[in-house]
Amino acid sequence: MDWLINAGSTGHKFVLMFVAIMLFVVVMGAILLAVDRPKRVPGWVVAAAFLGPTVIGLGFGLVYPGLRTVWGSLLDSKGKDYVGLENYVRVFSEDQFQTVLRNTLMWVILVPLLATLIGLVYAVLVDRTRFEYLAKTLIFLPMAISMVGAGIIWKFVYEFRPDQPGVNQIGILNQLLVWLGLPPQQFLLSEPANTLFLIAVMIWIQTGFAMTVLSAAIKAIPDDIVEAARLDGLHGTKMFRFITVPSIRPALVVVVTTIAMGTLKVFDIVRTMTGGNFGTSVVANEFYVQSFRIRDLGLGAALAVILFVLVIPLVIYNVRQLRIAEEIR
Repeated sequence: MDWLINAGSTGHKFVLMFVAIMLFVVVMGAILLAVDRPKRVPGWVVAAAFLGPTVIGLGFGLVYPGLRTVWGSLLDSKGKDYVGLENYVRVFSEDQFQTVLRNTLMWVILVPLLATLIGLVYAVLVDRTRFEYLAKTLIFLPMAISMVGAGIIWKFVYEFRPDQPGVNQIGILNQLLVWLGLPPQQFLLSEPANTLFLIAVMIWIQTGFAMTVLSAAIKAIPDDIVEAARLDGLHGTKMFRFITVPSIRPALVVVVTTIAMGTLKVFDIVRTMTGGNFGTSVVANEFYVQSFRIRDLGLGAALAVILFVLVIPLVIYNVRQLRIAEEIR
């Protein structure tokens, strides 16, 4: 089997994949065959058979790598000598990493709030249009584009050329400025405004997701509640404020936290459009740079741990809000 493991050709990789799939089928078949005998097999064996693979997978795929990363964050750049919290001190004290943390905070605050707000406005307005499905398709379309693809598209939108006679602008924004008689701008070079221009790309992508979820939540509001509110004299903005928003609160929580968690891990847009230069780097991008480009293993692991810690409150908040919503129902 060594030639399968060490093989580099595509054919050999497909053979290895096929062997792995067959082994999985055989093992799972044996487990299912063994537990499908309730009179002969104790209950705890059945539970262990079904939960065992999941526990093992989580242990080797999540818990063990997580503990190794935490330990690695306490080591030096070579990953050998113990240095304690030195890597974390660097992250929170050096100007370079303070800029990274500031940018990450801007992303996490602005993207979920603005994407959800715009998506909610779209959800309310699009439901009243004649071509609802076409409008929703166009708004949701950016979600079908990869982050790298979106970054390339918007990099051309922001493209800059010096304002010289006979030189045409490639970027649509700079061409609009030229038509208005204004000089073209280097949108991706001016700190910290360039981070806001990158954030706009993520908002453009996530707005379609927010609109889709919130539109479904609005349609699920019971008709009797709406009719009762109208009989009480609620219309327009009052209906939206006192009936629509409270009714879709669980959906709002899911949308905000889901977008926030995705935003914390944003890497593709920053890497594609600026490479993290010009003061635009975020924690996920800096983790990649420190771990795989500079090869500072300890600092890269510390950034990974910080990223993981930032995600935990969002997950806890999401779970708590969903439980509250279930209790109210």
